[in-house]
Amino acid sequence: MKLTPVSLRGLAHPLRVRMLGMLREQGPATATLLAQRLDQSSGATSYHLRQLAAHGFVEELAGKGVRRERWWRAASDTTIFGGPFEGFDPADAEAYLRAVAAQYSDRVDSWISEAAAMPKEWAHAATNSDWRLRLTPQECRELHDEIFALAQRYRTDDAPGPSGAQRVFLQVQLLPFVREQA
Repeated sequence: MKLTPVSLRGLAHPLRVRMLGMLREQGPATATLLAQRLDQSSGATSYHLRQLAAHGFVEELAGKGVRRERWWRAASDTTIFGGPFEGFDPADAEAYLRAVAAQYSDRVDSWISEAAAMPKEWAHAATNSDWRLRLTPQECRELHDEIFALAQRYRTDDAPGPSGAQRVFLQVQLLPFVREQA
């Protein structure tokens, strides 16, 4: 889902970013289950789920649950937030990006904790690398588009895969620091 200034307002909260990520990674859940997993009250998670639903990030699973129990799932596999940032509230953009950065950091930290016990074929397939490139804005955009096109060639998390396929996270940051001295 590509963020708009309106939809960003519905996601620009650290707990909402975490809840959406959890629904994507662990599948459907109730407000109570999310509250337990995130050490929050079910009232807080229920409120934030309604806000996420109002902005199209989550949807209720019809027919699942009993009585007042409501199950929720992520409405899309991805969230895309990229320039230009005109029209976006700077505070919303910063809150969202900081929450995403924290989630990325947590994901890398979990991977580091599990890396020593990882099967060799997966250990050799993984990376946590960076490059320092000197690019023009056009070259940066071309790299961006090539990375997105490459990622689209592979299965999303909810698509069936061949035997041995596991969940893999691709985190991408193209971070130009244009105020630095060249």
